[in-house]
Amino acid sequence: MDILIYGIVNASTLILIALGFSLIYGVSRVANFAHGAVYILTGFVIWTLIQKIGLNYALTLLISVILTAIIGMLIYQIFLIRVRGMPASEIIASFAIGMGIIELLKTIGFVGSYGIPGFARGSIQLAGVPIDYQRLLVVCISLCCVIFLYLFTHFTRIGLALRGIAQDEQAAMMLGINSDWIATISLALGSALASIAAIAILPLGNIYPGIGYEALVYAVAVCIVGGLGSLGGTILAGLLLSFSQMITIKILGGQWRMLVIFLGIALILIFKPSGIMGKQKELEERV
Repeated sequence: MDILIYGIVNASTLILIALGFSLIYGVSRVANFAHGAVYILTGFVIWTLIQKIGLNYALTLLISVILTAIIGMLIYQIFLIRVRGMPASEIIASFAIGMGIIELLKTIGFVGSYGIPGFARGSIQLAGVPIDYQRLLVVCISLCCVIFLYLFTHFTRIGLALRGIAQDEQAAMMLGINSDWIATISLALGSALASIAAIAILPLGNIYPGIGYEALVYAVAVCIVGGLGSLGGTILAGLLLSFSQMITIKILGGQWRMLVIFLGIALILIFKPSGIMGKQKELEERV
């Protein structure tokens, strides 16, 4: 039961971290390697607003989400718009931006471990397994984000425009949809999702700049295994990687946790490069 319960919690964590990355790539075909930096930046913004300025907790969370959404828009409009369509340059540029944000955090003094408050304290027993309320909230928030993303992309005008650009950019542009504006919206929404993930997950432990790199690895792994740009693939990959991690930890120990992630990437690239539910062409089809 502990593998089942904590496997679901860990899967919710992986899915929540990867949702923003998957959305951005699915819409704009831009691999936003600044995703992890935006994630950890949220944590330090929350800590600063609460500890240094003394703002209300709820107001702090709202400001952090809005701020990261604006940062996502600026990343595209200032940097990525100039290299869009050049995959190698997109990766290099976004990764450089992410590293710059993380190193800036270190430069201004965030070099140790910090903590931010969670939504609730305490724990309950589920089938004899103790689990704290914050982890249950991670599961709920992850589920809500998935449902919101599905409804938003299927039943709103902006969401349908996002799907239109993702499916056929040229046809969507012929219908009057501005590709760069939609890409900007996707960066803003993806960054906001990274912020929400940080709000839910970071209270579970201490935060430090290096977590940004870890979050990026998790996001990339889930999206590659599930299929870049596939919401269903992101969910399935999160579940597969999570339970693989839980079983490995149970048998071999926690030091093998990250190896499962990299092994998952290696295996999927060998046997199904497009991912479990990816829509990219397979190598043999391209050849």
